Amino acid sequence: MTVQPEPMVTGDAVVLDIQIAQLPVRAVAAVIDVTVMFVIYVLGFILWAIMVSDVDEALAAATLIIFTVLAFVAYPVIFEVTTRGRSLGKMALGLRVVSDDGGPERFRQALFRALASVIEIWLFAGGPAVICSLVSQKGKRIGDVFAGTIVISERAPKIGPPPPMPPQLAWWASSLQLSGLGAEQAERARQFLGRASQLEPVFRDRMARQIYADVVARISPPPPPDAPVPLVLAAVVAERHRRELARRAVPTAFTTPQPPTYPPPGYQPPPSMAPPYPPQAPPPAPPAASSGGFAPPE
Repeated sequence: MTVQPEPMVTGDAVVLDIQIAQLPVRAVAAVIDVTVMFVIYVLGFILWAIMVSDVDEALAAATLIIFTVLAFVAYPVIFEVTTRGRSLGKMALGLRVVSDDGGPERFRQALFRALASVIEIWLFAGGPAVICSLVSQKGKRIGDVFAGTIVISERAPKIGPPPPMPPQLAWWASSLQLSGLGAEQAERARQFLGRASQLEPVFRDRMARQIYADVVARISPPPPPDAPVPLVLAAVVAERHRRELARRAVPTAFTTPQPPTYPPPGYQPPPSMAPPYPPQAPPPAPPAASSGGFAPPE
């Protein structure tokens, strides 16, 4: 069961094509992971019981602590880092841990989630994690809240592409002021356009008028009076998507422009371009001085 109570938006105001995994599917994945960790811990405890009679008490206690850390902390950290946010349970259910901005999970985030799970899952039997997931709109447990992560479903239906720009409204869309249009309103209009053909005509017209009024109140200038409602919504969504993509296309390096050199190196003027003035004769060389230091006037 996956829902998307609110769109996931990056810092560049781009709606990400992901679906947030909620409590039921996460609980099944957690049961798988807990079973794996319990088996690892039992195997480590058996090895510890076998060797405890052959070593001193200090080494036996250190070995038990190492097995405990490996089972409850190292297992989720190693798996989530090496598989980019997935454990065995998440692989089975098609889940993945990502950052709040949609980027891959980092090592410190995986470590913080694993350390928090020792308290909220193992120490209190998962009670705090369940309560926090039910309260959070994005299904976050306490470790996700403080680590800045979220669990998404990779098997959920993907969000469709934005509608194409209507050619007859491209001139109007290029002059729009979209600063007042939020990601929630744009996503609502996009979803309506994608499902309009599947809705009942009466319900579709009523929903179209509601979304149209909400969108038009947040943009300027107003659309042409004779423009159909679906084409206006399609033009707004397509133009907003185009500007988002342009905003993300930021140059990775900045260089100081150098002033141009005139004429450019290797420039050869065409034969028809004669110099504006004829070349002047070089000045006469000064007369050579005689041996007496006096030169007779001419």
